[in-house]
Amino acid sequence: MQIIHRMWREHRGFMLFVGLMLVFRSAVADWNYVPSSSMNPTLYAGDRVLVDKRAYSLRVPFTLHEVARWGTPQRGDVITFDSPADGLNLIKRVVAVAGDEVSMSNNQLFLNGRPQPRTLVDVQRDIPTEQGLLKAEVWHEALDGHMIEVARLPGMNLYTGFAPVRVPEGHVMVMGDSRDNSKDSRFLGFIDVRRVTGKAVRVVLSHDPDHMYVPRVDRWWQPLHL
Repeated sequence: MQIIHRMWREHRGFMLFVGLMLVFRSAVADWNYVPSSSMNPTLYAGDRVLVDKRAYSLRVPFTLHEVARWGTPQRGDVITFDSPADGLNLIKRVVAVAGDEVSMSNNQLFLNGRPQPRTLVDVQRDIPTEQGLLKAEVWHEALDGHMIEVARLPGMNLYTGFAPVRVPEGHVMVMGDSRDNSKDSRFLGFIDVRRVTGKAVRVVLSHDPDHMYVPRVDRWWQPLHL
């Protein structure tokens, strides 16, 4: 106890600063490291994204307990959430909200019976993944007024569709923008909005983990929609 008291007396300013910073990052805003390529071409592994923790609700710091809620994720939002499978914090895009009927056929997304408009913009684009550079088809897809980029990896294109499902109350459906390389609602199920920890706003910084973390300055301060 004496050691603790002495440390507090000598370093309380620094300890208070660290404590307040951790509370801020837990309940107000944070920046999250993107570890994988499941959100290519919007996000690359090595990106750091700004996450607004107050976008939908106010939580008790370091918990999922809500003090107040004033919104829910909308179609097109990029959100962070605790995976129902293992509790890991993931980042995906909301493609459907409560009450929506959603399906996919031949890689095209359908919402409430309507195909979401899409246009092929790159037949082959080199995209960095955990397996090195892969050739991807890149499409522009309209999602509830948002124009986004999604990728199709022809060599991994196994999940080209799924039958219509309806999103239950209090849940959302999420998918990665790299549709052939994402563990999302097609495997995890619908995401309870109470598991959502924030809304990703934009890429703040980016460093290339495959090349000694050299800064990718062209990706700094990038939006998550076109």
